[in-house]
Amino acid sequence: MVELLLVAGVLVAMFVGYNIGGATTGVSFGPAVGAKVVSKLGAAVLMSIFFFIGGWLIGPAVVETLGEGIIQEEGILTLETGIVILFFIGLALFVGNVFGVPASTSMTAVGAIAGLGLATGTLNWATMGEVVSWWIVAPVVAFWFSGVIGRYFYTRINAWVAISRRKTDLWVVDRSSRIPRISAAEGTDRREVVGSIIVVGIGCYMAFSSGASNVANAIAPLVGSGALEFDEGVLATFSNMEWGVIIAGVAVTIGAFTIARRTLETMGNEITNLPLTAAVVVMTISATITTLLSAIGIPVQLVIISTMSIIGLGWGRATRTTTVSDAVRGEKETAVSVGALTAEKEGETAPAIGEEEADDIPRASDLFDPSTAGRVIVIQNFVPVLATIGAYLTFRFVPIWAW
Repeated sequence: MVELLLVAGVLVAMFVGYNIGGATTGVSFGPAVGAKVVSKLGAAVLMSIFFFIGGWLIGPAVVETLGEGIIQEEGILTLETGIVILFFIGLALFVGNVFGVPASTSMTAVGAIAGLGLATGTLNWATMGEVVSWWIVAPVVAFWFSGVIGRYFYTRINAWVAISRRKTDLWVVDRSSRIPRISAAEGTDRREVVGSIIVVGIGCYMAFSSGASNVANAIAPLVGSGALEFDEGVLATFSNMEWGVIIAGVAVTIGAFTIARRTLETMGNEITNLPLTAAVVVMTISATITTLLSAIGIPVQLVIISTMSIIGLGWGRATRTTTVSDAVRGEKETAVSVGALTAEKEGETAPAIGEEEADDIPRASDLFDPSTAGRVIVIQNFVPVLATIGAYLTFRFVPIWAW
């Protein structure tokens, strides 16, 4: 019976990992795919590799928080309850992926586990308070850090790097010989090659940070229950934690090669015309915050941090229409708009601070597709709520922990 439950638990964990792969591949490599820098197949390969590295090196710290820190009483988080938690995490994320929307896997996982704690009266409010506090602080930090970069450094970065979107592939693959050869497409200049390497490199960094934060969302309930601890045989080669990371890595790989195609399309082409230079800045800030918090065991809502970083970057760029002294005296208005990120093209030099007019700043609607953005926001909030309520109602009225 235990063996069958373990198999069921592993399958459900892989279902969660599968959906994580679908959700986070779009966030990590959507800009690169949308710019024809890398194919969807290439994005899946890179996502699989760097997610596993991040999960193996940093992920265990977050696994301990989710698997042991949120539920304060031993014996509640069992193999049976872990399976139910994973089911609701996977179900909620699957809903988001069906609509092509990458939801916050960390919020979904924490919500499902908190549902168990609320239903059984064993929720560790101190740990939850710490996690939620960081959920509030991290987006604020992302906003202000991005705002400073947007005001004082973004235009320089945009002029130097000049990463632009293309309608044709940047790289071509010659399969005429036994060993395929990759080369730059005709018309590709040196600046575009450098820019493409930066975009892909940042995507890999995002995948690494995603592994550091999200590997726990797939396997923390199993690891926390000790179900993957083997005392003898080949299975004893790896520890309880290591088996969890391996299972999550395999599942994310499957998701990256299959369902991730939908989120790659949404994040790469539909939701926004965000300049690639801005995307690189946002991804770098988001990945850094995520990696640092994961290292201290905090599950991070990468999607929300990225969104606040975009808003902060656009706000900072928009405030360049006025100097600090003019703003203090109220002599010049500032048109605060995320659309300011499209004020100049890649490689174009921007006016100095205070030399632009507010009317020269594009509106936010020039950057975002309102209908798609609205759909994304609604579903991203619905997914964690679905997991939390589903888990709470199940554990409240079906006492699985007592089995």
